[in-house]
Amino acid sequence: MFSKIDLRSSYYQLRVRNSDVPKTTFRTTYRHYDFLVMPFRLTNALVVFMDLMNRIFRQYLDQFVVMFIDDILIYSRDETEHAKHLRLVLQTLREKQLYAKFSKCELIVTCDKF
Repeated sequence: MFSKIDLRSSYYQLRVRNSDVPKTTFRTTYRHYDFLVMPFRLTNALVVFMDLMNRIFRQYLDQFVVMFIDDILIYSRDETEHAKHLRLVLQTLREKQLYAKFSKCELIVTCDKF
């Protein structure tokens, strides 16, 4: 069994450290702006995001979780085990205040459908 969780606006869920906000400043004709959340175009945005996700899910990686950027794949042998794994992943996301876009998620898919 598999489930795929897609994180909503993945980089925008990460706040820029206050001391780093001035480094994100850009100017328009009218004024200066700072990013308070991680913009997609920062050179190391992907690395920072993947590092965070790997740290958050380290204890589950390769046991029942596979990460690919903003997608979390959860795999299990049976429904009971899968319900437990899915609950652990969703609880972890809630604790870390990360949010999924449920319209793009696929929950409890059997192997022949995935």
